[in-house]
This record gives sequence, structure tokens and C-alpha cells, in this order.
Amino acid sequence: MPVKIVVDGVHKSFASDVGPLQVVDGVSFTVDDGESVAIVGPSGCGKSTLMNIVAGFEQADRGSVRIDGAEHGRPNAKGILISQHGSVFPWLTVQQNLMFGLNGQAHGRQTLADHYAAMVGLQGFEGSYPHELSGGMLKRAELARALVVKPEILYMDEPFSALDALMNLRMRNELLRVLAEERHTVLLITHDVEEAIHLADRVLVLSQRPARIQAMFDVRLPHPRKLSGPAVQELREAILRELGVDEA
Repeated sequence: MPVKIVVDGVHKSFASDVGPLQVVDGVSFTVDDGESVAIVGPSGCGKSTLMNIVAGFEQADRGSVRIDGAEHGRPNAKGILISQHGSVFPWLTVQQNLMFGLNGQAHGRQTLADHYAAMVGLQGFEGSYPHELSGGMLKRAELARALVVKPEILYMDEPFSALDALMNLRMRNELLRVLAEERHTVLLITHDVEEAIHLADRVLVLSQRPARIQAMFDVRLPHPRKLSGPAVQELREAILRELGVDEA
């Protein structure tokens, strides 16, 4: 399978009152085309900074990011970011939000918007405004808004963290259903180890700040994954140990 994303020796520091604060320290990894990779790590370790560098919203001090072999330094149409903060416009309906990303398309915008609304279970709510939707429906609208522009890469920064546990699980299943229908490469930042195992083909564990790759785990489990199964629990405990958590 061809490599989609190459992160090579990325370093990043920010200015602080006591001098440069190193946040990312020589991180390197690859993501194959169509692969889903999750990144977990302690709070404040630099996960979101790393995501922003890979997605092109931040510039690395040193190192490089390549997408399909080409140097990548700014956001582009190949990838779209879905974050915990939300991205829909409150003054537009669901359909209008989905059509907004298709402004450069001359024909079929409404049909395509309605197709993706139905894909994420929002059929019948195309005319609703964001404030008229539940939290879970709003997340579905955000997912559809990202998918409608047909990105090759989904950058997901704790996209479901604001949802309660049941809705979080439903949205994960919704995402897996979509990914079974459409091919996307996924880079996921999450603080939830179970979520990482549920969604990803590989899990990268970051160290305390400054972030380095501390460990990598392959998730060789077919979908649908039984989260209560012994293989998942064994993997979960191994990742938690890397994060300094011993449930025993």
C-alpha cells in the first residue's frame, strides 16, 4: 500500500516567559493510503500541535511533512480538519452548510449535499439549523460537511470528546460505517485509548512534552471490534501502561 503521509523529524517550540518551550521533539512516522492512525498521549504533551503541523496550520521549526511525496506546508484540498470545537455555520441550515464547501462546483451541489446528509443519518433534517439539532446530530452534520468535499485525508482532533459516552460510541460506529463505504486516510488525535483501538489500524503513543514517539501498537483486529473482548482489553492495558496508568 502506498505511503500517504510522511512526518520526518518534526520539531516545534513556542516562546514563553522563561525562553523557548519545546513542544514536539523529532517526531517521525508514516501513514499509508487508506490507513487510520490514532495518536494518544498525556494531556498537554503536544498532540494538537503535531496535528496542526501535519495538517498545515502550523509550521515546524525543523523537519518536514510530505503528502503523496510532495512537501506539505499549508492546508490544502487533500485534507480537512474535524475538531472538538465544531465547524458548522450557525446561520446556515444543514443543507446550506454542506453546500458551502461545494461553492466551486457548478452543478449537483444540492444533490451531493443531500446524499451526504443521508449517509450520516440526517435525512429529513436538511432544512434544520444547528441550534435545532442535538449534540450527536450536530456532530453528524460536521462529519458530513467534511466528507462532502471528498477529502483524501481526514484530520480528526478529538472530534467526539464533547459527547457523552453513548453518543461517542454511536458516532464512532457511524464513522466506521462511512469509512467502509468511502476510502479516506485518517489521522486521529484522542485522549481516549478505547476510541483509538476502536477506530485505528495503528496507535502511536506520545511521551510527556516535548512529544516523542514512545511506542507504536498495531491493531490487527477485524471490524466490528468487540470492545469487551480479551484482545481489545489486553491492547488497552498495554497502551495504558505506556501512558503510566496501571489499572491493576
